[in-house]
Amino acid sequence: MGKVYLVGAGPGDPELFTLKGKRLLEICNVVVYDALVSAPILAMANPLADRIDVGKRRGHHTLLQAETNKLLIELAQMHPIVVRLKGGDPFMFGRGGEEMIDLIKAGIAVEVVPGITAGIAAPAYAGIPLTHRDFCSAVTFVTGHEAAGKYRPLVDWDAIARAGETIVIYMGLHNLPQIVPRLLHVLSPNTPIALIRQGTLPDQVNFYSTLGKILDQLEAQPFTPPAIVV
Repeated sequence: MGKVYLVGAGPGDPELFTLKGKRLLEICNVVVYDALVSAPILAMANPLADRIDVGKRRGHHTLLQAETNKLLIELAQMHPIVVRLKGGDPFMFGRGGEEMIDLIKAGIAVEVVPGITAGIAAPAYAGIPLTHRDFCSAVTFVTGHEAAGKYRPLVDWDAIARAGETIVIYMGLHNLPQIVPRLLHVLSPNTPIALIRQGTLPDQVNFYSTLGKILDQLEAQPFTPPAIVV
């Protein structure tokens, strides 16, 4: 019986990938990776290792999550070292928790290797401090794309806005027309907002606006995902 390593590939820049993640890629027997993993990081994998693409972009999934979980169990029964390579951090909106639970239920050993999450790295590369001694003492990380049939109510955007601190939204670009009006129930239309695409990569794009203007601007000039919203 092998072991599965849930490895965070980081936000994209290969120099931000962890040393432990790199070492595991170099010795693994098989690597199961998502679409958001950059090619230079995947190139670090053992050349003899099998490589399995399980997709995971909006509207396109090579495998459903349950199928991916089943695949990891099967691979661990055949190989000593299985790397599950996930964009960003496995436990930050990466569904790593679901994979870990199913692996543990199947009696498979699991180890999590954290990665730098895009919600921290992309704003940093854009020069946006998420906290600042004079202005902001907290930050909220929230998904803008919740699972259907979730066990508890949807995100309370009013409550998040009332906290008056930095908000980082993952997978939120598509749903901004629903999210922004909720935030405007509490926040000023002059509240700054930034959209960051391809964070930490050479072709990173930063778009700056305000809550009151952003939707009209996006209608005139669409901004394509994946993107972080701050």
